[in-house]
Amino acid sequence: MDRKKMLLIAVVILIAGFAAMMFLMGMRSDVPRREAKARPKIVNTLIAHPKRLMATISGLGKVTSAQPVDLYSEVSGTLMPGDVPFQPAQSFKKGDLLVKIDDRQIILDINSAKSDFLTSLGNVLAEIKSDFPDKYQTWRDFFDACDFDQPMQPLPNTDDQRIKLLLSRFSVYKQYFSIRDMEITLEKHHFYAPFDGTIVSADMRVGSTARNGTLLGKIINLEDMEVEVPIRAEDIKWIRKGTPVELTSNDIDGAWNGKVSRIGSAIDPRTQTIPVYVSVQGGKNADLYDGVYLTASIPGLEIDDAVAVPRHAIYSDSLVYLIKDGFLEPRAVTIARKEMETIIISGGIIEGDTVVVDLMRGVAPGMPARMRETVSKQGS
Repeated sequence: MDRKKMLLIAVVILIAGFAAMMFLMGMRSDVPRREAKARPKIVNTLIAHPKRLMATISGLGKVTSAQPVDLYSEVSGTLMPGDVPFQPAQSFKKGDLLVKIDDRQIILDINSAKSDFLTSLGNVLAEIKSDFPDKYQTWRDFFDACDFDQPMQPLPNTDDQRIKLLLSRFSVYKQYFSIRDMEITLEKHHFYAPFDGTIVSADMRVGSTARNGTLLGKIINLEDMEVEVPIRAEDIKWIRKGTPVELTSNDIDGAWNGKVSRIGSAIDPRTQTIPVYVSVQGGKNADLYDGVYLTASIPGLEIDDAVAVPRHAIYSDSLVYLIKDGFLEPRAVTIARKEMETIIISGGIIEGDTVVVDLMRGVAPGMPARMRETVSKQGS
C-alpha cells in the first residue's frame, strides 16, 4: 500500500512540474523581442561641385632625334679624317667636315677637263672678238674667272643663236657640263655636318675602303629632340596639335616642357595605339639622352559640369553610391572619360551630392552609412 502511494505521489509531482514549465515558457513568449539595430557603414566621401575639368592623357615614350641621318657613301675610296674624330659619342658643330673619301683622283680629273675647256673657250674668244665685239668682254671675264682651285662659275647668258652655235661647234657646252658633273661627284667625297649634333655610330673607320652604298655611320641632331608616345586609339580624340606637354623621367631628375608637334594617322595593329610626337623644348640644353624613356602628361579637351572620382568608386561600370538621409543610394551616372586613377563623370551628379569614394564590398541600397568626417567630428 505504501508503495502505491509513493508511486502516485511521484506521478503527481511530475505532472505538476511539467505544467509549471509549460506555463513559464508561455509567459516568456509573450515578452516582445528587441530587434538588433544595424550599425551604419563609415565611409569616405566627397561633396560634389561640378565644374569644367580638363582631361589628361598620359603615356610613356622614347626620346629620339627628330633628325637622324645615315651617312652612305655614293663613291668609292679610302676614308680620310675630317675636322673631328669620326667615332661614336663625338660631338660636332654645323659645317664641320665629319669625314671624307680620298678625292685626289677626282680633283685631277676635274683639272684635266678644265684645261681642255679653257683651250676650247680660248679658241671661241678669238671668234667672238672679231664677230661680236660687244660680247667679248663678258666672255673674257668668265675666262679669267675660271680657277683650278674653285668650282666653275655659271656660264654667261646669251640669247644670240650665233654665239650658241659657235660655243657648240667648239664643244664648250659639252665640256662645261661634264666638269659640273664631276664637281658634283667631288662633293660626294665630303660629309659636312648639316647641324650641331653627335655621332651615334661609326660603321667605318678612317683608313677603311668605302664602296658605293657603304654605310659609314649615323649622326643625330641634339637641338631637335622629340618623344614618340603611343596613345590608345580611343584617347586620340582628346589631343590637339600644339598642346603644351609636361615630360618627366623615372631615371633622370627634372622635368621638361614639350609640345605636340604631330599626331599619327595610322594605328598599330598589335598595340591598337597611335603615335603622338612631342617636340622637346630647350634643344641641346635639355640634358636628355637619345633613347631615354619619358612620361608625357598631355592636357586634353575640357569637360563641362564634371566631377572626378576614384576609379574604384564606380560600380557596375556606371553606378556610384550617394549618402541620402543616412542611407546608401545608388545613382546611375554618365562616364565622360576614364583616366589612369580617376573617372570623370559628366552627368547624374548635381551640386551638393555626397558621393562615396571608398571601395565597398557586400553593400546594398538602403544600408545605413555615415561620412567618416562626421564621425571624427563627433569623437573629438
